[in-house]
Amino acid sequence: MDSKVDVTVLHHFYRELDDLIGEEAMLLIYQQYKGMQMTIPTHLYDRELTVKKVLSEYNGSNQQALARKYGYSQKWVQRVIHQRGKK
Repeated sequence: MDSKVDVTVLHHFYRELDDLIGEEAMLLIYQQYKGMQMTIPTHLYDRELTVKKVLSEYNGSNQQALARKYGYSQKWVQRVIHQRGKK
């Protein structure tokens, strides 16, 4: 397959994306987000939506598993259960 871009002169950000996800996906990201300032969230899952899932999935003894599943600390999960579970 012929490359659409000259990888040797790509901006380092786009070169890393190209290495990570491939040229086609890198170009899609470029077209969609070029010129924008972006902050990549630390957590994959939205905090408020995760609160609802944690409360619905908590079974009394799975705090650690929920923390691992959603990428938050066990202390955060414990706080959610204690504070929001009362409401």
